[in-house]
Amino acid sequence: MRPSFRTRRALGLALTANAVRPLRGMRAGIPSFFAGWLTSELAPHLLALTATDTAAHVARRGVREADRVGLALGGLSAAGLAGLIVSAQRARGAVEQALVQALGPGYEQELPRPPSRSDLATPWGQLVLPFRMRNPEVRCDRDIAYAPGGRRFLLDVYRPRKPVSGRPVLLQVHGGAWMVGNKEQQGVPLMLHMAQRGWVCVAINYPLSPSARWPEHIVAAKRALVWIRRHIADYGGDPSYVVTTGGSAGGHLAALLALTPGDAALQPGFEEADTSVQACVPAYGVYDFAATSGAPVATARMHSVLARYVVGKDPVRYHDDYVAASPLDRITDKAPPFFVIHGEHDTLIPVAEAREFVRRLREVSHNPVGFAEIPGAQHAFDIFPSIRSAHVVRGIERFLEWTYLHRQQ
Repeated sequence: MRPSFRTRRALGLALTANAVRPLRGMRAGIPSFFAGWLTSELAPHLLALTATDTAAHVARRGVREADRVGLALGGLSAAGLAGLIVSAQRARGAVEQALVQALGPGYEQELPRPPSRSDLATPWGQLVLPFRMRNPEVRCDRDIAYAPGGRRFLLDVYRPRKPVSGRPVLLQVHGGAWMVGNKEQQGVPLMLHMAQRGWVCVAINYPLSPSARWPEHIVAAKRALVWIRRHIADYGGDPSYVVTTGGSAGGHLAALLALTPGDAALQPGFEEADTSVQACVPAYGVYDFAATSGAPVATARMHSVLARYVVGKDPVRYHDDYVAASPLDRITDKAPPFFVIHGEHDTLIPVAEAREFVRRLREVSHNPVGFAEIPGAQHAFDIFPSIRSAHVVRGIERFLEWTYLHRQQ
C-alpha cells in the first residue's frame, strides 16, 4: 500500500533535516550517514520529486481539499533541499581556496590548460542520470592480474580511447572499512575525468578482512604499484610518475602508500622495489589508525573495528603494529605533495581527524599540503557525479596537473 501524501512528505522532511544537520556519535553516525549521504548529493533530484509529488497531490484533491499539513511539510522539505543545493555549490569556492593556499595565488595560470568558465561551471548535463557513469572518450581494460591470488588481485586501467604515451598515472584505492568494496564502485567520476584529459588511471582490488589480516591490504597495494612500474608503459602511462588517491579506508591506504616508500616490513619479498608515489589525494580517510591523538572516535574505531576484524591483535599489547599502520604517525619531511579532502558533515570519520593530519603534515613537509573541507559534505560524497563531487573532481585535476608540471621542471 502506498504511503499517504503526509507520510511521504514527513519522511522527506526527516531525511532533509538529517542531511542539513546530521546526527553524530558512535551509534547515530552510521545510520545518519546512510540517511544523509544520498539526500545531500541527490538534492536537485529530490527537490524535483517533491515538487512533482506535491503538484500531483494538489491537482487530484484541489487546493481546498489538499492535506495542508502535508503541504507544509513539503514546503519545509523543499526549502531544506534548496539549501542543500546552495551548500553543494560552495564546494567550488572551498576547493579553490584550498588550492590557492597550497599552491599560491595565480597557480592556475601556470597550468598547461588554465580552467575556463565552462570548466568551473556545474556540469548539469552529467547530473541528470548520476549513476550512468560513462565517457565515450575513455576505454577501460578490466580484470588484469597484478599478483597471484584471484579476483582480489585484479586491476582495471582507464585510459584515453586515442593511443597515448608517457602520460602521468593515477592509482585509485577503494574504501569500505577494509572489509567490503571493489574497484568498480569508487573513484569512477574522477578516473573518467582524468582519463579524458590524458591521464592513465588504475583502480585496484586488494584482500579484504576479516579473511585477510593487516598488513595484507597495504602489501597488495604496494604490489599493484610495482606492477604499474613494470607494465603501465604498455597502456600509455609514465611509470616514473604515479599519484595515488582513495576514499575512507582507501584514503588510509593511499596516504600510507605515500608515506612509506620502500618500507621493507610492508614489502615482503620485494623489499628493493620502488614503491614511491609522486603525490597523494586522500578523501575522508582514516589517518589516526593507532588512536595516538586520543580522539574518542579513533579509540573506539581501533578497539571495535580494527582490532576485531582488520588487524586481529590486541591494540595495547601490539600497539607498535597499529602505529606502523597509522598515517598520522608516519609523517616525515619526505612526504610528497598532498591534497587532503574531507566533508564538513562526515559522521563516520569526523573532519577533526583530517585537520590534525594536515596540521602535522604542514609542520614538516617541504611540499605543498592542500586541505579542502567541503561544506555540507557527508562521507563518500564523491561516489557518483553530483554538484559537490563535480567541483571536487575538477579541483583535484588542477592540483594534480600543477604538481605534475612542477615535477617536470
